[in-house]
Amino acid sequence: MAINLTDNAAKQIKAQLAKRGKGIGLRVGVKTVGCSGLAYTYDYADEVRADDHLFESHGTKLVVDPKSLEVIDGSTLDFVKEGLKRSFKFFNPNVDAECGCGESFSVKEKQ
Repeated sequence: MAINLTDNAAKQIKAQLAKRGKGIGLRVGVKTVGCSGLAYTYDYADEVRADDHLFESHGTKLVVDPKSLEVIDGSTLDFVKEGLKRSFKFFNPNVDAECGCGESFSVKEKQ
């Protein structure tokens, strides 16, 4: 199981942690919402819990809970600029469909 991190995402995480003044990395996950069922979550990680998975890339740490990892395993996290919008974006091979606004998604059923 793995999550990849682009250099742009790593730079943004480092910058946000430096601005905040504390934290060990970025906590990513999924939650149930929206018209397609799931949405990504982002938060600062101040600790790694016993059941968390830790990924390190480009000198940056990503922390993921086990349930979320099932959905985002194999993904790449990037930080992109689209017009005036700047945000983290997952490229997730497990996504089956996305809602029209792009905020929520559903995943392929496991065989």
